[in-house]
Amino acid sequence: MTATMMTEQLTLPDQATDADWWRGSVTYQIYPRSFQDHNGDGVGDLAGITSRLEYVADLGVDAIWLSPVFTSPMKDFGYDVSNYRDIDPIFGTLEDFDRLVQKAHSLGLKVLIDQVISHTSDRHAWFAESRQSRTNARADWYVWADAKPDGTPPNNWLSIFGGSAWTWDSRRMQYYMHNFLASQPDLNFHNPQVQEAVLGEMRFWLERDVDGFRLDTVNFYFHSTGLEPNPVVKPEDFNASTAPAVNPYNFQEHLYDKSRPENLEFLRRLRALVDEYPGKTTVGEIGDSQHQLELMAKYTAGHERLHMAYTFDYLGGEFSAEHFRRSIVATETAAADGWLCLAFSNHDVVRHVSRWAVHGQEQALTRLTAMMLLTMKGSVCIYQGEELGLTEAELAFEDLADPYGIEFWPQFKGRDGCRTPMVWQAQVRHGAFSTANKTWLPVPMDHLTRAVDTQDGVEGSVLEFYRAMLAFRKAHPVLAKGGIRILESGADVLAFTRYGQGEELLCVFNMSAETGEFVLPEGMAPQALDAPGVVAAPADGRIVLEPFGGYVGKVG
Repeated sequence: MTATMMTEQLTLPDQATDADWWRGSVTYQIYPRSFQDHNGDGVGDLAGITSRLEYVADLGVDAIWLSPVFTSPMKDFGYDVSNYRDIDPIFGTLEDFDRLVQKAHSLGLKVLIDQVISHTSDRHAWFAESRQSRTNARADWYVWADAKPDGTPPNNWLSIFGGSAWTWDSRRMQYYMHNFLASQPDLNFHNPQVQEAVLGEMRFWLERDVDGFRLDTVNFYFHSTGLEPNPVVKPEDFNASTAPAVNPYNFQEHLYDKSRPENLEFLRRLRALVDEYPGKTTVGEIGDSQHQLELMAKYTAGHERLHMAYTFDYLGGEFSAEHFRRSIVATETAAADGWLCLAFSNHDVVRHVSRWAVHGQEQALTRLTAMMLLTMKGSVCIYQGEELGLTEAELAFEDLADPYGIEFWPQFKGRDGCRTPMVWQAQVRHGAFSTANKTWLPVPMDHLTRAVDTQDGVEGSVLEFYRAMLAFRKAHPVLAKGGIRILESGADVLAFTRYGQGEELLCVFNMSAETGEFVLPEGMAPQALDAPGVVAAPADGRIVLEPFGGYVGKVG
């Protein structure tokens, strides 16, 4: 049976599609290596994910996002693609993928897949040909440059994963550029053939009925052809949101190696492709410490580029009312016509409970952040295990698999701590993730106490709280598609209203371990709603909130 025939058989009948479904949607991110191992080799796979989709649907989310499952040597665990049109045998087959999409759709779940097109693996056939000579058909498909007269790299550009962004290739007697590992050479998007090729790879998956793409490092596609050196970042602009503080990558303002204006035209071409398929969507990852809001505004404004994008405002940054207020106002000001995708955790950052929690307050903070995430303006991504209140795993150096962590150990421990296997049953080996003797990353013992079977149907559990908050969000469309208005509040209290869709809600959050107070604006008398976790009630023109407490009520 051909792939086309398989796709035709598995595609569901046409249904009325809400082209705007993505706006305010909630997506559950699945890290395939760590969700469910079906074949017992210690690594999660597509069949395993398919077997657990009822659980995901029962949460009340709208879509799933799969981190890469394409053929790959796995130097960066799938973010180094060697074949965009096939599934790596670790995860299964194209038929397994089709079955996953079919089941997800039958459960009412959309399916988004990661597209890593800024670079490929050095094992990709395109690069194997490109590096053979300076005159072959794909000689200009990657970013090649001559050495300086003294043999050193062309300029000062750095790799996020450490060291120079340039690696010498003895075949061509030139350097090639890589923003990440040396085994992840950057594609040359200035070449129209490269653009056509990557858009063709995306069309392949649209034809297999995926519902959209999460676009990895979407601002990294173009570099400056002048190869100008990046300037030193101004002290007042220095931050470690894109790379860990120990990484010298942060010392530069990355004006010339990424975030180039030429990207806007390519994003128009990408959007035109996606728009050929009704109801599909795009969400871009923007990694730029100094210009992320400016880029988000440009990349998502109007209807010709990305549908939405996410920045690192809440994937890093401090847990304070001031930081959240400032970020919300900046987003509303700089990207009034854009659309933000909100996330507090994902596969690249320390889990937010560990990142933000005051010792001894993890449970309260977990519930508060769920309330905040699901009431702020934007679409939402929930990372697997977040709904269980999982913390960052502490791993020994010998257990690390992430090259990023190995490079910068011990000050930066890499991303393995947020990628450990999902825990399904507390009393089963490896949390019922796998029957293998050893899993690709160990299952932390303290995660077992938070396994799904210890929380499912248990009143007051974090899992049931997430389910209740997701149901509450669905019951109030203003939380999905309405506007946001920041209110004056105390130093440790974040307050805003969500308005539109025929409703206005007041949302107040005490982001400290001490009792907090919010003085109601004159004339405002909010009414109680069935918002999960709300204990406080308005009295005498104010709301007194318990430590890490929240309030959501109806205005008018």
